[in-house]
Amino acid sequence: MSRQGLIGAVEAGGTKFVLALTTQDGEILARTRIPTNTPTETWPAMQDFFAETSELHGPIAAFGVASFGPIDIDPASPAYGTFTTTPKAGWSGARFHDALASFSVPIKVDTDVNGAAIGEWMSGAGQGCRTLAYTTIGTGVGTGVVRNGHSLMGISHFESGHIVPPQNHAADPFPGICPYHGNCLEGLASGPAIERRWGRSLDRLASEPGAVAMIADYLAHLASTLVLLHMPDRLIFGGGVMKAPGLIEAVRTATSAQLNGYVSHPRLDDGLERYIVTPGLGDDAGITGAIELGRQALARG
Repeated sequence: MSRQGLIGAVEAGGTKFVLALTTQDGEILARTRIPTNTPTETWPAMQDFFAETSELHGPIAAFGVASFGPIDIDPASPAYGTFTTTPKAGWSGARFHDALASFSVPIKVDTDVNGAAIGEWMSGAGQGCRTLAYTTIGTGVGTGVVRNGHSLMGISHFESGHIVPPQNHAADPFPGICPYHGNCLEGLASGPAIERRWGRSLDRLASEPGAVAMIADYLAHLASTLVLLHMPDRLIFGGGVMKAPGLIEAVRTATSAQLNGYVSHPRLDDGLERYIVTPGLGDDAGITGAIELGRQALARG
């Protein structure tokens, strides 16, 4: 059955693209995954999926894209939707608007973490919040801040992973792995940084009792910074690293200690168990947010 006004949703990650064709109500009519190879390989596969599924289900009215970066997400920029200084080989200069131009419909592009934040705000752990901060700790570190369903930005998207936290070099002499800053949060607390420091992932470091506490201190610096800068209704911490046993609890404890009672508000409950939480949508947060970005593109026209 052919339907009108469908949404093409793209969650573009560093290893895979998740593609979905949906109704404006979010009903998924078709969905697939394709590998993130080079644009010359990935773009045609993406185009083919949307062309074939729209022929089957109905015309696409708008696209929503939640993508890895760095990427230009300023709609007023002539480079809107273009990858900039991304370390992903072959992707700098590639542009979503060029790849999807044949459909001749509105496109809204945002970061993958902003997309996940929007998804969680809509139907996950961020429901009921006006301002929500969603942080992923995985291959990289990034934060999306959403207010009333729209992501915040300045001259570009936020780069929380490159904040440099206090480091006790006697306790942690690790220099960090970030090629730009060395010991920024991404350089110290991302999955690859943990692997480089200890030789295995955080969830396999039960024999290193100080490992979780160390990573929690770094993440608590980010959490307290987000509170002080954005005063969000809630903080969500997701990503592969956050699955390590005891980490979310340690982050709550360390954040409470770092804030030291300065911020007093009913949202910040004792122990921060309702304030610092894990995602509610799991792997569906990004594509849920991409669908909403498509709706916003359609509304904007």
